[in-house]
Amino acid sequence: MEGMSDRNETPPGIAEIEALARAAMAALPEIFRAEAEKVVLRVEDFASDAMLRDLEIADPFALTGLYEGVPLTEKSVLDQAVQPDAIWLFRRPILDEWIERGDIGLAALVAHVYVHELAHHFGWSDDDIASIDEWWT
Repeated sequence: MEGMSDRNETPPGIAEIEALARAAMAALPEIFRAEAEKVVLRVEDFASDAMLRDLEIADPFALTGLYEGVPLTEKSVLDQAVQPDAIWLFRRPILDEWIERGDIGLAALVAHVYVHELAHHFGWSDDDIASIDEWWT
């Protein structure tokens, strides 16, 4: 999956992107992993039209991931959850970025997008993110 040197190969599908994200989750430090596992992981080819409209993004290739929910730093015990927190990863924009960059493995890129979205859930600062994802420094 990492190389995809033969142009006749099928691009990684939704299940493969999800597997890479789950591997990134499993690689998190134990202190974060249990909470990360509570966040629903969803992988789609693209963000929905409604998501793009809400974010005022015209180009569907511009959004590789999205966190939907209330960050832990803003939650209250009095909050009634309407829906579970979720991290969305968007396969086609991720694959396009991977191909355009040409200097990073797909697993590393998926992990980067996943950790960035997970950071929104935890309410992490840039320094917090950098302690797990070296791209952030």
